[in-house]
Amino acid sequence: MADDGLLCWNCGKPTGIVDKVMRSDSCENCLADLRCCRGCRHYDPFAPKQCREHIDRPVHPKDKSNFCDFFQMRQAVKGPGGIRGGGDSKDERKKRFDDLFDD
Repeated sequence: MADDGLLCWNCGKPTGIVDKVMRSDSCENCLADLRCCRGCRHYDPFAPKQCREHIDRPVHPKDKSNFCDFFQMRQAVKGPGGIRGGGDSKDERKKRFDDLFDD
């Protein structure tokens, strides 16, 4: 299968983007903004301010383009269970979960 670049965080369709995501980029299929919190590898709905980076203020809305300096495109993969972000191994996810209960 050819590399179709980044998958849209919203619909899972290939965007054709393989390099830097620009603030004006959107999915041709569903028109979702791509350079937004929901498309970022640091987005975590369970983290403080829904971001794994230490940001001063929460960014709202999470699905619209923004100017966050921490933005890094999330490598999403589409599988039988739907779209999920890549990059975190099972052990990394377990450690983050365990860290929630550390004193």
